[in-house]
Amino acid sequence: MAKDEKEQDQEYKARSVALRLLARREHSRYELSLKLRQRQIDGEIIDAVLDDYENEGWLDDNRFADIYARQRMESGYGPLKIMAELQQRGVKDSPACMTEASDEDWCRYAIHLREKRFGLMRLNDDLPEKLRQARFLNRRGYSGVQVERALEAQEPDDSVI
Repeated sequence: MAKDEKEQDQEYKARSVALRLLARREHSRYELSLKLRQRQIDGEIIDAVLDDYENEGWLDDNRFADIYARQRMESGYGPLKIMAELQQRGVKDSPACMTEASDEDWCRYAIHLREKRFGLMRLNDDLPEKLRQARFLNRRGYSGVQVERALEAQEPDDSVI
């Protein structure tokens, strides 16, 4: 096989694999690049194909980041975890949906997650339970202030009428 034919074959393979992956879900440029490199496709061909796909609007890191962040927010993850996951996927800028959410919004998300998982019972005297819930919220990517606010939240007292 001639060198020209081999390059065309690799380019065809890169285009078809990348398009198939993008048809399933959004990917970041970095993710697609890694997946194409795993298939032993030349780096120059990968860059050329991904540049073409970005120009066509089929590949967009900002769109990927926004969709990914919204999905993770809906799944109960906090800003620290979401940003760390986006950085692992090669996205450096904060998506619009995360910059629009204020610290107050993130506190509400943390409270909602705590209520869903544990309920909003009073934790004044139960230090082990308070620590357990705080660790859970920290693992989910909420900051110390957001965790503190979530742990302070409690159900309205129905006994006082």
